Amino acid sequence: MRAMDQQSRARFTKILKERRGAVHLRLALASEQGRMRNRSEVTDEGDRGSAETDKEMSAVQQSQAQDLLTRINAALDRIDAGTFGQCLNCGQEVSVKRLEAIPWVRYCIMCQELIDGTT
Repeated sequence: MRAMDQQSRARFTKILKERRGAVHLRLALASEQGRMRNRSEVTDEGDRGSAETDKEMSAVQQSQAQDLLTRINAALDRIDAGTFGQCLNCGQEVSVKRLEAIPWVRYCIMCQELIDGTT
């Protein structure tokens, strides 16, 4: 397996750090919106139901964003360790197209399909 060249590592580092910054911003905005919602008065049953639904959706979105942040940080750690672009299951090289589409991806397409049970 060939190692990823320095230029590619730098490009993926930049992409991942930009995405991490965007996720941090999204989490900060969601947190601020939650605080604002908590301060607003709910006047009737319909408003309470809507506010509760918004709160549940926000919690799900925040959980997904936290998961993405974890995956992005793990990908940055793999870049530092020199293992970025290697499948965590089989050790084979993950295609550049796959990495460009999902830079925090952990598995090659074949292993991902096995894990997902889609083969």
